[in-house]
Amino acid sequence: MLLAPHEWLVRKRDARVIPFDLGRIQNAIANAFRAELRLADGQPLESDVLEDIAGVARAVADDVAPLAGQGNGVDVERIQDLVEMELMNRGHYRVARCYILYRAEHAKIRALRIDEPLVEPTPSIHVVLDDGTRVPFDPRRARKRLAEAARGLEDLVSVDDLLEEVMRSVFDGISVAEVYRAQILAARSRIERDPAFDVVASRLTLNVIYREAFGETPDPKSLARIHENQFEHYIIDGIRAGRLSTELREFDLTKLAAAMKPERDGQFRYLGAQAIYDRYLLHIDGRRIETPQYFWMRVAMGLALQEANREERAIQFYETLSQFHFTSATPTLFNSGTPHPQLSSCYLSTVKDDLAHIFKAVSDNAMLSKWAGGLGNDWTNVRATNAHISGTNGKSQGVIPFLKVVNDAAVAVNQGGKRKGAVCSYLETWHLDIEEFLDLRKNTGDDRRRTHDMHTANWIPDLFLKRVKQNAEWTLFSPDEVSDLHDLFGRAFEERYEEYERMADSGEVQLFRRIPAADLWRKMLTRLFETGHPWITFKDPSNVRSPQDHVGVVHSSNLCTEILLNTSPEETAVCNLGSVNLGEHVRDGKLDLDKLAITVKTAVRMLDNVIDINYYPTPEAERSNRRHRPIGLGIMGFQDALHAQGLCYASEAAVAFADESMEAISYFALQASAELAAERGSYPTYAGSKWDRGLLPIDTVDVLEQERGEAIPVDRSCKLDWQPVRDLIAKHGMRNSNVLAIAPTATISTLIGVTQSIEPEYKLLYVKSNLSGEFTQVNEVLVSELKRRGLWDAQMLEELKYYDGSLQNIGRIPLDLRRRFFTSFEIEPQWLIECAARRQKWIDQGQSLNLYLAEPSGRKLHDMYLLAWSKGLKTTYYLRTLAATQVEKSTLDVNRFGIQPKWMKNKSSSSDVEVTREPLASEPKACLINDPTCEACQ
Repeated sequence: MLLAPHEWLVRKRDARVIPFDLGRIQNAIANAFRAELRLADGQPLESDVLEDIAGVARAVADDVAPLAGQGNGVDVERIQDLVEMELMNRGHYRVARCYILYRAEHAKIRALRIDEPLVEPTPSIHVVLDDGTRVPFDPRRARKRLAEAARGLEDLVSVDDLLEEVMRSVFDGISVAEVYRAQILAARSRIERDPAFDVVASRLTLNVIYREAFGETPDPKSLARIHENQFEHYIIDGIRAGRLSTELREFDLTKLAAAMKPERDGQFRYLGAQAIYDRYLLHIDGRRIETPQYFWMRVAMGLALQEANREERAIQFYETLSQFHFTSATPTLFNSGTPHPQLSSCYLSTVKDDLAHIFKAVSDNAMLSKWAGGLGNDWTNVRATNAHISGTNGKSQGVIPFLKVVNDAAVAVNQGGKRKGAVCSYLETWHLDIEEFLDLRKNTGDDRRRTHDMHTANWIPDLFLKRVKQNAEWTLFSPDEVSDLHDLFGRAFEERYEEYERMADSGEVQLFRRIPAADLWRKMLTRLFETGHPWITFKDPSNVRSPQDHVGVVHSSNLCTEILLNTSPEETAVCNLGSVNLGEHVRDGKLDLDKLAITVKTAVRMLDNVIDINYYPTPEAERSNRRHRPIGLGIMGFQDALHAQGLCYASEAAVAFADESMEAISYFALQASAELAAERGSYPTYAGSKWDRGLLPIDTVDVLEQERGEAIPVDRSCKLDWQPVRDLIAKHGMRNSNVLAIAPTATISTLIGVTQSIEPEYKLLYVKSNLSGEFTQVNEVLVSELKRRGLWDAQMLEELKYYDGSLQNIGRIPLDLRRRFFTSFEIEPQWLIECAARRQKWIDQGQSLNLYLAEPSGRKLHDMYLLAWSKGLKTTYYLRTLAATQVEKSTLDVNRFGIQPKWMKNKSSSSDVEVTREPLASEPKACLINDPTCEACQ
């Protein structure tokens, strides 16, 4: 007599006997179907597939029925054999193969599942503890750790699958750190399937941090208590080890410890958690002594050192930082609260035409770079090749050999091992060595006259571009014969330059050369395309609109082309940077002005405090910073803010938002600086500045238009009532000579998990490379939208991979999504320039503006950069083409997509959106967008 199914017994491999469970068979078969269909874990199956699974399971049950009453139950291996045979009987050969592989891969761990414990096995795998002790590897502990990391995400994350992946990596003698790393990698490798795995990887990484900092991995319930209890010990240990300033001991540490909120660690994405571990947390002998919340509080304390009510200010700063509303720049994060608080980001210097000063500048570069400063050097003063040297009665070798020295010094000083040292050298367009300067980054030619590691930038006067448009000639001079050109700009420069041309014709100027301006311009653009350098920056807008035109001249920008401050041999300009997370200030589809005002005013105070706390590596830097007190408040997450409003970057609505958001930030920032002036006094050189003359950044667009003699086609309308800000400045002055500058934010945006600066989305799925490694990035907003529409599945993932993170050739993506989710190379550069022009009218310094071209040509480059100039932009940054690094495609069945050319220009079948594909990796290109050694990519 046959038994009823609920009476059937199954004999496990460890001799246990358990009730038969048809659901377990169905789950195993379903997983095999998912594997064959390449669906994510837990991904719903089609109804016909579910019917097949049920049919196979019923057939297996029918085969089990006559065996169930025999002895002590049916052997589990026999049941699995029946599953394989039934799958093959029904023609599911590929599914059967997946099931067989599944069984084989589980041979190592099937007895280690938590619901199938071993009787008393002899462990063959041991873990080596930190003290060298060997203990048996306990997979239940690993599973518990993974389950904790996946809490709340169980519908999306299979803990068992993660455990299987970990088990494939363990070996006898594995260290604890390697076990933890295996767990992180198991989650990290699945991020492309679902952003939930990013959360799991981040939590696992945070556990590593806690273990190093506390010596244990606290459970969530005790995390806040341990943070509070251990905070004072962290401060004391850090001071003893020379990592923290002794001044931190003077704070009320009990009050600060109680103010911390460890649950905010949950805001970190995996890449941010890894970045903070690798680069920001203080360590002693390689062991991190900080947690992320200790880190934010340490930065806040360091910036509040000179405040009267230091605890209250430190908590205020901590709240702003730890909620990701605003983030200070990397040097501030590195060094705040340490014995060497070099908190400034950028240093700009001018080099004299003097051998001693040239090598002093190289030495200064080394000292500034040591403490994480980015450098911009103006070399226009140095005489050209073959210029006469009166002291030796010889001829100069020009500026190029000295730039080779600068290059090698930058490589030698790598910012304390935290990131690569970086410097950018600027040369004005009329310098007689300009053509050799353009060739510095070439890979061919005399390597003694090449600088492969140093950045370069052209400092271009308006007159040159006027000559290009007129197809006229351009005259090159040696600065020792035309020395005042270096300090002139606008109409004064044009008049004096033309006078020198007449003097050259009359023989009063000895060393000069004439070339067609268009030829030199063409060579500039050609080198920019081939090597990514020199960058295109504009002298006259930078000076004409400078608030500090009464006390000096802007001779160059900085490493990232957003800082525009006066320099001289006596003053090295310094700027202190930080950025507002714009995406955090959009609520219900609108800019939250009240929240933005609080963030900006707090940020301006923090940035102003840097000036007085800062450690200055050179006296010229300290002199300049204390006299003028410039700061550079910028933004990041502009693309995130657009996503929050459902806007495409390539739209009039995005341009309007760029205008609106920058106006609001400018309004609150100028207001904050004026309020600080009322509290602390104006900066020493305020008298005579544009601020003092009643000219705000919005007013200086008209001044540039008058100086240039050409219209600046930029909308100059305002949304806010600026009269209260004007009245406040007139009454109290300004605390800071310069207030606004938009930096690249590549590292700090990674830290807090937002898009860089004002950048468009690079790709919707791609592999990001930086100094911490390679990381899969997937657009969470897109995934959520695709899930909502029932479109996120394994096939969609394959298509995104195949099309390198672009939606435009995926026919089943609705048109509205394709138009909304353009990536950087699918946006015409005119949109980026228009957004930048709207911002520039509100900014007293500049923007790190990258420009993207999928199919560059000479005409496109010419039109793009002339448009940027005509719109009144002060600088541009990288010209971007596509990197060779692409999303891994080794798992794709490319035959499903057909054969397509590597360089495609087509239209998707259901859309009128034109799509341009990327060039071959062998094509010439500018800066690789994911070059992990590039300063801008960090």
